[in-house]
Amino acid sequence: MVSKAHSIPRWGFISSIAIAFLSTFVTTQTESAAPPTVGSSNAVVTAGSLISQLVQHDYMRAVSLLEYSANRRYQVTNDKGALRSETQVSLEYQSPDRKEFKIVSENGPAMLRNIVKSLLTFETEAALGRAGYDSSITPANYTFQLAGNDRVDGYECFVVQASPKRKDKYLFEGRIWIEANEFAVVKIVGHPAKRPSFWIKSADFTRLYQKIGGTWLPLRDETVSQVRLFGENVLTIDHANYKVSVRPALTPKPDHASMLGQMEVWGLKNLRNL
Repeated sequence: MVSKAHSIPRWGFISSIAIAFLSTFVTTQTESAAPPTVGSSNAVVTAGSLISQLVQHDYMRAVSLLEYSANRRYQVTNDKGALRSETQVSLEYQSPDRKEFKIVSENGPAMLRNIVKSLLTFETEAALGRAGYDSSITPANYTFQLAGNDRVDGYECFVVQASPKRKDKYLFEGRIWIEANEFAVVKIVGHPAKRPSFWIKSADFTRLYQKIGGTWLPLRDETVSQVRLFGENVLTIDHANYKVSVRPALTPKPDHASMLGQMEVWGLKNLRNL
């Protein structure tokens, strides 16, 4: 039986790790100046035009993605790098919102195994639009400012600073790396806008994406949590062995207003819950 003293940080830890699963869909324009476009000495973009491009390209990628399968490995380590828990999971995704997980193997304390199970439930509910809160990266939740250019895994990227408009443990403050040619999210780094609980001193996450079969899907997640009384815990999630099925490539439409109307009909919740 888990004591009350241990149950509090357990659920606080779950909340902090869940930040890594926040959706990363960005809509409409913002007002901000930007540095020169990657690969150009004269052209200048605004944060609004960049976000608009990201919206349109994300939408077309999401529409084209029919289904995929993948394997995941969840590992929890302590501050010395010692493995505390490992869970192997298989995933089946079918457009627009069906995700099915199967636990292939697991080891470690029951508390840590239950954390992974809670995350799988969280992600399944989020895909179905049942999370009960709005954590999407939109102007309603964030302000955006271009912070420069960078290169990630060979991709030239714009770097966008995302600042939450309210203190909310389901929102984050951090940076988003957007590939300059395909306008795809390559990397996200951040921390919760509000500390998930008294027990969580800090929680920082990094998510990396990879290009597979014309679309972009998660590669690796890492969340580092400082938990009172328990010290540092690191959750890493490795995504591997993707098998992807997509429709023929589509070209983003230039009419931004029309595109937003289509996305509303199709369902915004589907765009970054992959």
